[in-house]
Amino acid sequence: MGGIDRTRLARVAVNWLAEPGNWAAYRMVATDGPVRALQRMVDGDVPDPGLRTAVGARLASGDPWAVAEAAAERAGRLGARIVVPGDDEWPGPVGDLTRLALDAERRVDRETAPPLCLWVRGHLDLANALDRAVAVVGARAASPYGLHVAGELGFGLAERGWTVVSGGAFGIDAAAHRAALNADGTTVAVLACGLDRPYPAGNTALFDRIADTGLLVSEWLPGQEPLRHRFLIRNRVIAAGTAGTVLVEAAARSGATQTMRRALGIGRRAMVVPGPVTSAMSVGCHELLRDQPDARLVTGVPHVLEEVGRIGADLAPPVRAPEQPRDRLDDQAAQLLEAMPRRGPIGLDPLAARAGVDVRTAMRKVALLEQLGFVVRHDDGYALVPKSRGSGPPGDRPARPAPADRPA
Repeated sequence: MGGIDRTRLARVAVNWLAEPGNWAAYRMVATDGPVRALQRMVDGDVPDPGLRTAVGARLASGDPWAVAEAAAERAGRLGARIVVPGDDEWPGPVGDLTRLALDAERRVDRETAPPLCLWVRGHLDLANALDRAVAVVGARAASPYGLHVAGELGFGLAERGWTVVSGGAFGIDAAAHRAALNADGTTVAVLACGLDRPYPAGNTALFDRIADTGLLVSEWLPGQEPLRHRFLIRNRVIAAGTAGTVLVEAAARSGATQTMRRALGIGRRAMVVPGPVTSAMSVGCHELLRDQPDARLVTGVPHVLEEVGRIGADLAPPVRAPEQPRDRLDDQAAQLLEAMPRRGPIGLDPLAARAGVDVRTAMRKVALLEQLGFVVRHDDGYALVPKSRGSGPPGDRPARPAPADRPA
C-alpha cells in the first residue's frame, strides 16, 4: 500500500465513504478505530440510516481501500501528505468541534464533527502554523472598502507573526492571503476540494504561492470536486483551527457568517468589521453584531490582537483625536481665548468681563496666550494672531520663508 499504514489509509477510506463532518462516522471511528469502523461499513453494519445509505452508494462506485491508496499516491505526486490525529503536526484545537452542536434543520449544518484526516501541501508544520492563527473571511463580491480592510488585516497580522487563515476564494479571502504573503508572513488556505484541483481556478497562481511559503489544507481526497455543500462543511475547520475569526464583509446570506456561528459555537473569538449601513455587503456583519452578544466589533489589527493576543500584553491603544494647540490650555485660558473678538483688539478689562474672570487672572492668562502665540499685544489691547501667521504656538506653525534679498 505504498508504504502507508492501514490505519492511515482506513481514515482516508472512511472519509471518502461518509464525507467529512459526519457525526455517525466519527463516532464509529472513535469507538472501533478506523480499520474496524471501515470494515463494519463495508459489511453494512452501520447503525445510522443516513450514513448507511451514503456508504452503500459510494461502495457501488469502488473499493474504499483501493480509492484510499490511489488518493495517497496521487497526493504523493503532488507533494502533499496525509496528517491524522496522533501525528506531531495534527492541529489539536480542531478537536474542540466535539463541543459544537448547532440547532439546524439542514444536514450540512449538522455535519460538524472533527476531521478524521487532513491533506496538507506545503513545507511548514501544520500544528505550528496554526498555533498563532487568525481567520479572515468574507464576501466573494467584496467592495473596495472590504478589500482594503482585509488587506490591512492580513498584512498587519502577518507582520506581527500571526498566521492568516482563509478559504482561498475571490474577494476577502484572496485579499487577506495576498496581504500576508506580501508581508512575508504565513498564510493557510483551507479548501473544499482536492488539493490538486483548487477552487477557484482563477486563484491558481495564488494557491501556488501559498503552497511555496505556507500551507494548503483539505479534508477531501485529491481529485474531489468543490461541491457547494463542501464549502459550509469546510468552514468549521477554519473556525476551529484558529484563535479567532474576523468577518470583514458578508451579505445577508453568506457562508462567511456560518463560519462565525461555528466559531461562536465552540467559544472562539468572533470579530466583525462594521461597514456602511448602505452597503449590502455589510448586512450580514451588522446582523451578527445585533444578534450575537459575544461577537466583538473590530476596526483594525490592534482590536484583533486585543481579542486573540496575550492578556494584558496586546491591548489596543485608546483612540484619540489629533492633539490641537488649544488642547494644552487650561479652562480659564480657553475662556479668554474664546472671548477674544474675531477682529480688532480688545482691552484687558472688557476681555475679562466677557470671559467671566477677574482682571488679575485675565492678566496672567493673556500673558500665557501671548507667549504661546495665540494673541498679540497692541497699544490699545490684545488681538488674535492673524491666521496667516498661524493659530497655534510658534512651534506648531511652519516656518515662514525668509524674504528674498532686495536689490541695492
